[in-house]
Amino acid sequence: MKKLFILSILTLLTASYTFAQKDAEAKVILNKVSEKYKTYDAVKTDFDFTLDNQQAGVKETQSGTLIARSKANKFRVTIYDAAGKAAVAQEIISDGKTQWTYLKKDNEVQVNNVDISGEGLNPAQVFTIYEHGYKYIYNGDKKIGGKVYQEIDLTPEDIKKSFFKVRLMIDKVKKQIYSALIFDKNGNRYTYTLKSLVPNPPIADNTFSFDPKAHKGVEVVDLR
Repeated sequence: MKKLFILSILTLLTASYTFAQKDAEAKVILNKVSEKYKTYDAVKTDFDFTLDNQQAGVKETQSGTLIARSKANKFRVTIYDAAGKAAVAQEIISDGKTQWTYLKKDNEVQVNNVDISGEGLNPAQVFTIYEHGYKYIYNGDKKIGGKVYQEIDLTPEDIKKSFFKVRLMIDKVKKQIYSALIFDKNGNRYTYTLKSLVPNPPIADNTFSFDPKAHKGVEVVDLR
């Protein structure tokens, strides 16, 4: 379940969506969001991720951190144990060429080439995913906890996708994505909520690479 959990996060961050007709007002809103993020060299965000399937009686929540340098297609996704940030459960790291998936419980890291086909999972593009292959519709403003959010629904152009809709909530004042609710065909609901966002954070040289020497006894599974 843990492994599926982080894969679900990546799917959530990078899936492509579309409606039968593009909504001009939604496009204006989304353009403002992506234009803002494109001014940053890098971003760091803390998030909560919830998997909910009422029929199966499953509801799990974990927290994580994403550091991304979108222009270079580099990212690091860290998922924490329920105990908190002190305990890292899983990580997915990419330097734009190589991707490492580290599972702490198994003390294993899987190494793959980055998928450049456009079909792969790329959290570095999380804030601009709507730009290619989507259509969208603006549902109006929603007030949550005293703040106003703009609600936009997206659905997949490719009907073979496992997801049939994603609902974005965008902070109307900050022009930032606040949350995304993903609906898949198996009854799962994935909610990704940004808790904070830091533009242009200081980034260490080794942020976007995995060092086996720093993980004693780790099994390296090279799938390239």
